[in-house]
Amino acid sequence: MATSRLDRVADDVQGRQLKQSIWSGVLTGIGLAAFIDETVFHQLLHWHHFYDGSTLAVGLVSDGLFHAGGFTAIVVGLFLLADAVRRGGFVPKRWWGALLLGAGGFQLYDGTVQHKLLGLHQIRYHVTIWPYDLTWNLLAAVMIAAGVMLMTGRAGTARSAIFHSGPPPVG
Repeated sequence: MATSRLDRVADDVQGRQLKQSIWSGVLTGIGLAAFIDETVFHQLLHWHHFYDGSTLAVGLVSDGLFHAGGFTAIVVGLFLLADAVRRGGFVPKRWWGALLLGAGGFQLYDGTVQHKLLGLHQIRYHVTIWPYDLTWNLLAAVMIAAGVMLMTGRAGTARSAIFHSGPPPVG
């Protein structure tokens, strides 16, 4: 009887550690996709702002808030990652899968809800938009599919010394 109770406790701890690896990946993926979107399309190419329905000043403020949200997602995701590694419960395959799901999910949400349903902005203006929309949403679908593939099958916790800060195990 004691063994079954210990097994349930161990399974519960392992399940929480797996969830932490997954949430870390999802948040980091969302933040990374937001960072790339903000840096490339908003700042470097000047194709749009997060909110294009008002003045340039409002667009720039909306970009700043968008950037702050993406940065916060990355920071929280990386703190969760560091904690999972410290506890020995980091599952790299699931983390990468979750990162791709987070990034792809964010991109699909951006391309459908923000671009089309809410009309906050388009990818680009004064061009034929459908090739941009198609490419944007297909890339999102590819990331989601790759993430789903990594979330299935066998996966173990990280055993590499790169994820341990203490001395290497003896023997």
